[in-house]
Amino acid sequence: MFASTSSSKSLLSQVFLYLALTFGAVLSAFAIQVFFVPNNLIDGGITGVAMIFAIIFGLKLLPLFLLIFNLPFLFLAYRSIGKTFLIHMFYAVLVFITSLFVLEHFTEFTFKGESLEVVVIGGALLGIGLGTVIRFGGCLDGTEILGIIINRKTGFTVGQVVLVCNIFVFGAAGFVFQDLHPPLMSLITYIIVIKVMDGVIVGLDETKSVLIISKKSKAIGDAIIHELGLGLTIMYGRGGFSGDEREILYVIAERLQLSDLKDVVLREDPTAFIAIENLHEVANGKQVQKKKTRMEELFSRIFTSGK
Repeated sequence: MFASTSSSKSLLSQVFLYLALTFGAVLSAFAIQVFFVPNNLIDGGITGVAMIFAIIFGLKLLPLFLLIFNLPFLFLAYRSIGKTFLIHMFYAVLVFITSLFVLEHFTEFTFKGESLEVVVIGGALLGIGLGTVIRFGGCLDGTEILGIIINRKTGFTVGQVVLVCNIFVFGAAGFVFQDLHPPLMSLITYIIVIKVMDGVIVGLDETKSVLIISKKSKAIGDAIIHELGLGLTIMYGRGGFSGDEREILYVIAERLQLSDLKDVVLREDPTAFIAIENLHEVANGKQVQKKKTRMEELFSRIFTSGK
């Protein structure tokens, strides 16, 4: 009975995963075909390179160029990352290319409006689509795979590698178009894509550091440990104006835990001082390491478990 229930949950999770990959890939194709292509905008990475070639040789060849340019990176993903990631990426790319083909040949819907509308709406839709695919263990662009591999060998982050690649892509677009307006507009759109994509990938899992200053630090600390199950560090400080010595509680919590954390603190001491900020770095002995983004964390898990 237990095995049957576990099997059903596993099957449902797999179905949901591939539905999410499908949604992200279709939405990304919709954004590119409906918003980017009609307004001479290009995406970054391999998709951007394929779009440049499609503008030169014919927009109907965009799906073909996407497949051709992504094939080497599919092989690279298989050799360097593992089968699980390869399967997810291959499925997402296949759905993406198929969606582009269908939108190109069987629909005539395009969006041509003001530049601000195209940049914001198109960038947001593409960001949601790409973020969904990445969140569920796939990707649509070979430069992300290149970024993962370079990150492992050199320490450069995935985002830094992709950004450098995109600078060359947008520069090439300016040379091909003989016009800097489309690449500049594409760069602005890409900034929106990155912001939205990061929000989708991170979701509500962003880590926060919390400083709590209170006269009732003992009661607050016990409540945080025993009620919320969170660890904390006790530091000692002195008020600059009053000169009073106080215990300062330092807590690391996920965003979803912040509401309960604040409720517990203010319940014990309504006058407590609480300072909350994003956690950017963590220290471990002599090693200082930047906190991984959600994207890098997901890819790291795939690296270790996908082979």
